[in-house]
Amino acid sequence: GEVCNMINKKYSEFLPSMESAEDLVSKVDGLASNIDLLKAGIENEVQRDLNVAVAEFTELKQQLERDTLVLSVLKKLQEFDTAIKDYNTALLEKKYVAAAQQLEKARSSLKTLESRKGFELKILKALGTELTVQTQNMLYHLGEEWQKLAVWKLPPSKESSGLESVVHSELHLRMVPSEEGEISGPSVTSVLQAFAVLGELHTKLKVFGQLLLKHVLKPLISYPSLQPLTEEQSDVFILRFKSEEANLDHSSPMEVFYKIQLVFEVLHKYLLNVPLEQPAEDKKEHRVTLAELLGNMIWEELSDCLIQNCLVNSIPTNSSKLEQYIEVIKSTEEFEKALKNMQFLKGDTTDLLEYARNVNSHFANKKCQDVIVAARNLMTSEIHNTVKITPDSSIALPRLPGPTAGDHLKTGKTSKLLHNDTMNLENETKLSQYTFALPMCRISSSVEKLMELAYQTLLEATASTDQCCIQLFYSVRNIFQLFYDVVPTYHKENLQKLPQLAAIHHNNCMYIAHHLLTLGHQFRYRLTNILCDGAATFVDLVPGFRRLGMECFLAQMRVQKGEILERLSSARNFSNMDDEENYCAANKAIRQVLHQLKRLGKVWQDVLPVTVYCKAMGTLLNTALSEIVTRIVALEDISAEDADRLYSLCRTMVEEGPQVFTPLPEDDKNKKYQEEVPVYVQKWMTFKELMIILQANLQEIVDQWADGKGPLAAEFSAAEVKSLIRALFQNTERRAAALAKIK
Repeated sequence: GEVCNMINKKYSEFLPSMESAEDLVSKVDGLASNIDLLKAGIENEVQRDLNVAVAEFTELKQQLERDTLVLSVLKKLQEFDTAIKDYNTALLEKKYVAAAQQLEKARSSLKTLESRKGFELKILKALGTELTVQTQNMLYHLGEEWQKLAVWKLPPSKESSGLESVVHSELHLRMVPSEEGEISGPSVTSVLQAFAVLGELHTKLKVFGQLLLKHVLKPLISYPSLQPLTEEQSDVFILRFKSEEANLDHSSPMEVFYKIQLVFEVLHKYLLNVPLEQPAEDKKEHRVTLAELLGNMIWEELSDCLIQNCLVNSIPTNSSKLEQYIEVIKSTEEFEKALKNMQFLKGDTTDLLEYARNVNSHFANKKCQDVIVAARNLMTSEIHNTVKITPDSSIALPRLPGPTAGDHLKTGKTSKLLHNDTMNLENETKLSQYTFALPMCRISSSVEKLMELAYQTLLEATASTDQCCIQLFYSVRNIFQLFYDVVPTYHKENLQKLPQLAAIHHNNCMYIAHHLLTLGHQFRYRLTNILCDGAATFVDLVPGFRRLGMECFLAQMRVQKGEILERLSSARNFSNMDDEENYCAANKAIRQVLHQLKRLGKVWQDVLPVTVYCKAMGTLLNTALSEIVTRIVALEDISAEDADRLYSLCRTMVEEGPQVFTPLPEDDKNKKYQEEVPVYVQKWMTFKELMIILQANLQEIVDQWADGKGPLAAEFSAAEVKSLIRALFQNTERRAAALAKIK
């Protein structure tokens, strides 16, 4: 029963809340249907009215835009028309600037019309054509006027060239009448300003500028004899030229500047002092003048021409003249200033002045250029023109400035050359004259001159500004590097073919190496201050030069050795000399070798230093003797007659060999060297021992061997001696006994 009560209770609580929810739903339904009605009302009536209003508004707006456009187009057309009318009036009155301005107005109206999108009028094309015709018409009138203002009278270009044609050229400038007499046509100003308005001034001026450069300015720079003449008549100004005798190849910069300035002054006065646009009332600022425009067009070419054909030539070639160059710098400055005053040049232009002020660097460049050109000419000249070097010939060394002399750059006195026995390495230290002595020999005179050039240039360097000093020092180093690269290649064939040239080249290299040892040292006071510690030296180049000389000479020695062996190879191995034909071949080979050596002895005579000469000749004679020994020792059978003939061939070598040693031209002085031949020919004693064996009996050979302690043992091995005994003697008991003793 209790459970029923509980259910009833819950239910009675639930019922009322259920009823209130249903009530709410019915209210919401009512509201929704109201909204639907309202919505339908809006859609049907209000929206329709609104759409109509917007459409009407848009239509009106487009109508307005169309009308405004039409109105503005008509306005522009009217502007164009008025401008063309005003232009025609102004042109008739020769008011050129006004006319040109009206044309520009018409042009801008037309531009505006053409920019209207969606409004392409057929008439625009016609207007464009009209404008072009009128512009050309105006330019034609202006051109006519311009031709009257500046008249070039030039000779027909075919007739003559250069100076001739310049002398017959004239420029006539029509004078602008004063304010009162304004009858005689338009002024220069109005013609030029009208050109400017139409944007054609540049073209006109460019042509004028080119004519001016070609017929007036450049000739004045190039021909020293040309003088400008000016003549003023009532209504015209004339610029013409006359040619006077010139005493120099190049005019000084001062003269050239004077002439060019004169021309510019004339142009400025009669033609170019014209502002490009008409003055604006309220503005007083700087206006571009015609002079400035022309200046811009021609200055670069003109300044280049002035530098290349005038300033370059005025750069001094030795440092003593550098001081006088201040004058050139001053006149360059004044020239630029004058052109700036006339507005031909902008205020910051200083091309010429910078070039002139940079004279030290140009001086150095020019000097270095000259030095290298001179050096190259010396290197490519003939090697065989020689001079003799003796131990007491030092290069004509300049007396060097003391430690302080470099400071004040007054070195006029330094270049007195001393032909002094002692090398003046420093003024205070006298070295023995043989400390750095070279052996007597011949070198190319061109190399001596090259060395003098190096000394002169270094001397010049010590007297120059720091920058120049450094450049000159390095150009001297370049001389030697150039020699190292150029000479062996340039003279390659001759150095290979001609033994005398190889010898001279060897001496040249040794001579240069010798001087390079001390070259920097002599100038060290001045140079080391500027170049970093001790860089003022040439010592590093010495080994290269020694090697260069040696290699060339050794290559020549190899060629000569090759020829000796080639000749001896035709001696039939010196075998079977009892055969007449074989003997003749061997004899001929030996004669040829001696002849070759004799010829070399002659061409190297007085050229190579004596010690080098003796070593070289000794080496070659040794090659021949050594080859003969090798061939004879290798023979397996030598008859008595063979032995005699071989002996006489060897005797020829021993008697005539030393006579090829003729290092000096005076014969009596060569005896000493001929007697010393064994010193220079390594195999001399071996050869003499071989001759003894060819004539000796068995006992004598055994005695010469003397248990391996005799002279024979000093030159030949036991095996070689045994081989010779077997070849020379028949197989007997005595021979066996002798062979047994050789060990």
